[in-house]
Amino acid sequence: MNLPLKDKKFIFLLLCVTIVIILEILSLLGIHLPMPYEPFVFSAFIIIIGYEVILKGLQSLLKLNFSSINLLMTIAVIAALYLGQYPEAAVVIVLYVLGERLEDIGLENSKSALNKLIKSIPKTAFVKTENKEIPIEEIEPGSIIQIKAGEIIPLDGEITWGTSLIDESAITGEPIAKDKQPGDTVFAGTLNSNGFIEIKTTKRSTDTTFAKIIQLTFESGAARSETQKFIQRFSKLYTPIVIGIALLIFIIPVFLLQLDFDHWLQQAVTLLVIACPCALVISTPVAIYAAIGNASAKGALVKGGKYIEALADIQAVAMDKTRTITYGNPVVSDVFPLVGTSRQELLSCAAGAELFSEHPLAQAIIKATREEGFQPQTAKDFKTVIGKGAIAKMEACRTDTVMIGKLDFIREYNTISEEVESIVAKLSGEGKTSVVISFGKEVNGIIGLTDEIKPDSYDAIKQLQEQNISVIMLTGDSEKAAHYVARKVGITKTFGGLLPEQKSEEIKALLQQYDKIAMVGDGINDGPALALSTVGIAMGAAGSDTAIETANIALMNDQLSLIPFLVRLGKKTIKQIKINTFGAIITKLVFILLAVFGYSNLVLAIAADVGVTLIVIIFSLNLMRFEKVKP
Repeated sequence: MNLPLKDKKFIFLLLCVTIVIILEILSLLGIHLPMPYEPFVFSAFIIIIGYEVILKGLQSLLKLNFSSINLLMTIAVIAALYLGQYPEAAVVIVLYVLGERLEDIGLENSKSALNKLIKSIPKTAFVKTENKEIPIEEIEPGSIIQIKAGEIIPLDGEITWGTSLIDESAITGEPIAKDKQPGDTVFAGTLNSNGFIEIKTTKRSTDTTFAKIIQLTFESGAARSETQKFIQRFSKLYTPIVIGIALLIFIIPVFLLQLDFDHWLQQAVTLLVIACPCALVISTPVAIYAAIGNASAKGALVKGGKYIEALADIQAVAMDKTRTITYGNPVVSDVFPLVGTSRQELLSCAAGAELFSEHPLAQAIIKATREEGFQPQTAKDFKTVIGKGAIAKMEACRTDTVMIGKLDFIREYNTISEEVESIVAKLSGEGKTSVVISFGKEVNGIIGLTDEIKPDSYDAIKQLQEQNISVIMLTGDSEKAAHYVARKVGITKTFGGLLPEQKSEEIKALLQQYDKIAMVGDGINDGPALALSTVGIAMGAAGSDTAIETANIALMNDQLSLIPFLVRLGKKTIKQIKINTFGAIITKLVFILLAVFGYSNLVLAIAADVGVTLIVIIFSLNLMRFEKVKP
């Protein structure tokens, strides 16, 4: 089996570690390699495995860079060799290199899902007009490319021919594949499960939604959390302080108290080894990357560790209504047939009158009519009255003239009864839109429409409130519509009729009240408010460049229930970082104190340091599995 070079190197490192540890155990039992071979054998291990560490350590010494961990290790190895502790010198370097490699593996594993996905993206696509495979970076928007069943879609586009099930979990985190047909949008990085399709590309390879996700996910490593920044600053001060303490441990007993030279040199070297801040430095980035990887797998693109950290302290969440709590598409909620008109007659005639209109309310009535098994009546002489309604001729609807629209529009032609006024007022009080239908000279019915609430909005808001997080609605929709939806989903604080700049003002006021808040919106007209909040979260960001670029976190799959999950993930990540940090510090303090009082042991110190590093990595990587099954 042909293993990758880095895997071969790691296996070789493990082999060397095993041999050196066996030789060290034998030396502790009094069994040594014969002289003069022993120093040469262990020096060979030191050079082969640790040459990079020694080289960097010597370079740091020449530059007087006493904050270098490599310098700390180099001093420890040279001192151990001087003391004739050849096995210990080799153990120091091979276990340190193993710890470094384990750190790399921890970070690689926390990024593994994304790396695997990047490798799966095709490098070429079959362009129909060229009749050949072309590198994706050379394919211009507007090209027709062909995708076979089982292939990864290489570029964003729109299906022009064929139907298929498209697995979009790479982009949205949604495990269920979606039916796609001509006219539907598809994204690079998604899987064409079972059909041959042709798509018209809409973006270059560098501009696809998937490319932006890759770029922002890797950039998220640069947006370090405040904890990570603190630990890195601390490490730069910590290492020279440790070197200073080690010098004092050696100089004071030997030169002032005239105690044993070799014993106190060994204690100083032991201090240098155990003080190596490997576990401390790795404690935050592995946890952060693991958390970001978990969030990405569920369809939440987090732009940096500082936002994972900030979510743990969020005290309030402000939410837009349309396309956040609701779908943003009107649906028929109420049908009131009047004056002996049947439900079928009312819906069929209303749908017939709206058949040629592209207005969202008209399309909702047509859709509801067909879903109930009725067909729109055939209309002629259709006329739109802009801002009011429509008039159409339909012989099947009692009289040949059907009028549909706002109440004031129908009032121009008919006398309105108290019953009609009452129904319209009731619907208005519920934040619903009324469409009044008249056949000739009387009102034959009223259809109520509302913006449909997403099913997971109820649970998401309840979960946030259970975490003692206040939920506030900020919407541009009317006060009545806002309060109706707020009552439905359990929000008690609501602001309606807001323009984008007014939402920003409300965010500023909320920041004064709550200190740290998240804003959730669709990322287009909510841009200013998203930018002002502590954490800006964009809903349904797949395919929306504005949302991905504006927000700190982009929810690719439109699931509001991801927000309470992300808050829990943030809290769990902070807790894990604290456990990692305190565990590493306590272990080091114990061995530093042992070294100060002359009771430390070099091999035990090394084993403890590498052991703590390994434990930190394993515990941090567990964040990748946090709530894999929804509670």
